[in-house]
Amino acid sequence: MTVTIVGAQLGDEGKGGVVDIYGEDVDVVARYQGGDNAGHTVVFGEDEYKLSLVPSGAIRGKVGVLGNGCVVNPETLFSEIDALRERGLDPRVKVAERAHVILPYHRVLDGIEEKAKEDSELDAGTTGRGIGPTYEDKIGRRGIRIGDLLDPDSLRSKLEYVVPQKRALAEDVFGVSASGGSSGGSSDGVSTDEAFDISSLYEQYRRYGERLAEEEMTVNAGAYLTERIEADENVMFEGAQGTSIDIDHGIFPYVTSSNPTAGYAATGTGVGPTTVGRGEVVGIVKAYLSRVGTGPLPTELVDDDEEELADEIREKGGEFGTVTGRPRRIGWLDMPMLRHAAQVNGFTGLAINHIDVLAGLGDLQVGHAYELDGEEIETMPTTTERWGECEPVLRGFDGWSEPDWADVASEGYDAIPENARTYLEYISDELDTPIYAVGVGPGREQTVVVESPF
Repeated sequence: MTVTIVGAQLGDEGKGGVVDIYGEDVDVVARYQGGDNAGHTVVFGEDEYKLSLVPSGAIRGKVGVLGNGCVVNPETLFSEIDALRERGLDPRVKVAERAHVILPYHRVLDGIEEKAKEDSELDAGTTGRGIGPTYEDKIGRRGIRIGDLLDPDSLRSKLEYVVPQKRALAEDVFGVSASGGSSGGSSDGVSTDEAFDISSLYEQYRRYGERLAEEEMTVNAGAYLTERIEADENVMFEGAQGTSIDIDHGIFPYVTSSNPTAGYAATGTGVGPTTVGRGEVVGIVKAYLSRVGTGPLPTELVDDDEEELADEIREKGGEFGTVTGRPRRIGWLDMPMLRHAAQVNGFTGLAINHIDVLAGLGDLQVGHAYELDGEEIETMPTTTERWGECEPVLRGFDGWSEPDWADVASEGYDAIPENARTYLEYISDELDTPIYAVGVGPGREQTVVVESPF
């Protein structure tokens, strides 16, 4: 069977940990979108694993697949694989031959464009990893795919076609010299002379192709996954980021460049939608709201009397970007956002994380609805401009004291403090979706599993 894991908010909900929790019952974990902008952290005992591209299931020794909907930086991929091997793991990763490749010029152009927009309202606060420019090339039908790295002639001809265009874009549109060793605004220090040199790119990415072939890592993802499903294996589809930064269904333009929502699990892997639709869709919810990046956030804790509370939540919850290290913005739980996510994804179950972070904070608030133009509405407006005009309609909840969360995790759901259960059941009732798991800490052993989607 299949289970799709989807972020219900703005990313950083704890999806990697949930994938790891249910990973014992899984044979294959497939990422269906995004790239190495998708930081996820898995904690087991004293060990912490920070991944940005390798699927989370690799920590449990499961086969990980990067689907055709992903954009892949081979340098990041091999770096993460090698680091896991140095720690005694043996990650088994397959990469779709139809997945698009992030090249150095994508990262340089990403940095240039973000710098050009940094003082405007269009600044999306990207990670600078070249994700957006790579998806642009995919849609513009000039991208280079993993399969091209296996064919030196194809790789060379495509680089000869696209690199002069990228050089002209840097020089003629943004006024940045595409030679001479300047970093050109790239977040990871890629020099522009390397990024736009056809021969250098060809040699580097041809070698990546050779390693992919030597380690037998490339697959036709749709055929590979379908065969596994037909063999009665369990396949988990792992989405990156979250619903409200989906390119179609999120707070455009402050969004990622792909579709984290459940519908893309089929498109981004090549598995039929009727197959995905017969499985479970688990929405991952953080018990409050956090966000890296710009754009409106109606329930954000920004008033003078709220800043100390926001700092406390940020520190307790470790709310700093896995990829960027940037401090995340903090807000109360936003129920209209969650209702939107439930409608778009069709959740069959919920995993609610970080209720431990809210312990000991006193009384809590939830953005139950919005007020817009004098009316109360219960879901998000279709445009970000209108969303920014919304005022939260808050609902109060009694807080709960700090229990021994290790005891809670071992004893089960009924051991969760009563007021916390009231808070959780409010979320479940509002979304008309059962709770499958509750995260009471960052580790694998710190999750209360109510029900397995398998």
